[in-house]
Amino acid sequence: MVVETETAAPGLAEVRDLKLTVLALREELELARRETGEAVRQGVSAANAEIAQLKATIGALRDELQEWPIRRDEAARLAQSANLDEIKQLKSTAGALRDALEAARLGEETAVRQAIVAAQDEISQLRATASSLREALELASFSQQSAVASARAQDQAEIVQLQATVRELREQLQAKPAARTKSGVK
Repeated sequence: MVVETETAAPGLAEVRDLKLTVLALREELELARRETGEAVRQGVSAANAEIAQLKATIGALRDELQEWPIRRDEAARLAQSANLDEIKQLKSTAGALRDALEAARLGEETAVRQAIVAAQDEISQLRATASSLREALELASFSQQSAVASARAQDQAEIVQLQATVRELREQLQAKPAARTKSGVK
């Protein structure tokens, strides 16, 4: 019985040491999980801030795009009003000025066409910008999802590795008392 107590004391110390090791590993795992969670939260927060900024930019661009036809129509109305006044004045003049009036009208139509073409080009550019911003937003969202998935996979791998370590330690712990019992019986 004294022999069993003497052989059991180192085994108890080893069990205590293994328990302390397991506790330390758990604490490290929990710390790593908290750090990973915080990193993911910060990444999500940064992505959300960028998304909000992009939405605000798109909203401002959309507002500007919606105001553009109003400005263009007002400019066209002002130009047309000026033209009507000019036409009235020109009609009151001699027939020789009629040819000059026709040339001016053609020039104004060209200017309006050019203004319309310029407006359409700007609208196309704004649409392209909105499209590229949308794509950038989708890429940011995909990147964020990838980061979260990667962090989860890394956590899972670490958990599996720690579980295997605990199993090995448990098997070693269980194998040692069995080996000692066999050596003590002989």
